[in-house]
Amino acid sequence: MEEVKAEQATILHIDMDAFFASVAERDNPELRGKVVVVGTGPRSVVTSANYAARKFGIRAAMPIGQARRLAPHAIFVEPDMRRYSEVSEKVMEIFRNFTPLVEPISVDEAFLDVAGAKRLLGTPREIGSAIRQKVESQEGITCSVGIASTKLIAKLASSRCKPNGMLEIPPDRTLTFLHPLPINELWGVGEKTGEILSKLGLKTIGDIANTSRATLIRAVGESAGATIYELAWARDYRSIVLNEPEKSIGAEETFSSDLDNQEEILGELLRVTDRATRRLRDEQFMARTISIKVRFGDFTTITRSKTLPLPISATQEIYSQAKALYLALNLERARVRLIGIRLEGLVALTGQPLAAQPELGARDKGWSEVEAAIDAVRDRFGGEAVAPARLLEPPDLPGSG
Repeated sequence: MEEVKAEQATILHIDMDAFFASVAERDNPELRGKVVVVGTGPRSVVTSANYAARKFGIRAAMPIGQARRLAPHAIFVEPDMRRYSEVSEKVMEIFRNFTPLVEPISVDEAFLDVAGAKRLLGTPREIGSAIRQKVESQEGITCSVGIASTKLIAKLASSRCKPNGMLEIPPDRTLTFLHPLPINELWGVGEKTGEILSKLGLKTIGDIANTSRATLIRAVGESAGATIYELAWARDYRSIVLNEPEKSIGAEETFSSDLDNQEEILGELLRVTDRATRRLRDEQFMARTISIKVRFGDFTTITRSKTLPLPISATQEIYSQAKALYLALNLERARVRLIGIRLEGLVALTGQPLAAQPELGARDKGWSEVEAAIDAVRDRFGGEAVAPARLLEPPDLPGSG
């Protein structure tokens, strides 16, 4: 097989370095040079860890308890998703100042196509260097840049030059770079597929490339087999996708100890609903499908969902639907470890005022107007300026404990 041919590598994958931890360090300079872990609850997981923490083996998604055992001296900070979103928006705007062809993948990474910017701004490597310098000088955080002729190779390149590095894979060196990598580095090779391929004796992406397409299809199915065969030869034809609509918005909470009181659980369900619907309205969406997730003390997890005839965005309307889904489970004596909500079937408001959205019934009339006013107060005075009454801590009364 011939090496992939292209005029020049013009796809950039830019990945912020330990993004959440880096934002925490930038906002609080006292954290710099220390072991920093984002995540605090004893039964939650690590959201992010700076590179000093990673030297102790701490990784994202690791239980907080395990992270504390690995680095008892580490500083654990509370996640601040709203803050991360603010910084992410500024970083994405920097990218768009270099090229309009920007595809955000998450809050801390994006693909860019800089083919049209070369004449004005220089080579892809020069553009990548300029972006890194701009992000660091303007936002005080660093990023790593992979440069290649396809998305797959650019992303693999960025992962190999972290932190704060840049790696360009020329088109005529693509397969030399790709084929020695382990099979789990290939998009589409998850844990289950990886186990199947390993049983066939395949260890590297080169092994996959040199296995017949028919064999791969028999092993993992027609779609997956054909896809990983093509990607193993670096044949990735995906272009930059602009303004891809968000598919869902959600929030969940893992409790420090299992809850078995239904009113407490419903209060937590309201709390995560409030968080999710605030983001829903911030991003100018309504939702047609409301889903809840319940995880029990034994880690068993169930989900339930309901699709409505009209989209909604008001917290109380959505909570009413989520509460009904939960009560229908009849879990009065169950011990619940986690509660979550996910809003799907998103519909863009496209300039329609929140107050004008469709209502489900007369008894809910006015909620959208009320919450539009609440959102305005939160925008001006902070996210905790207004909250549902049942989520507020009762005041200490004179003579009380």
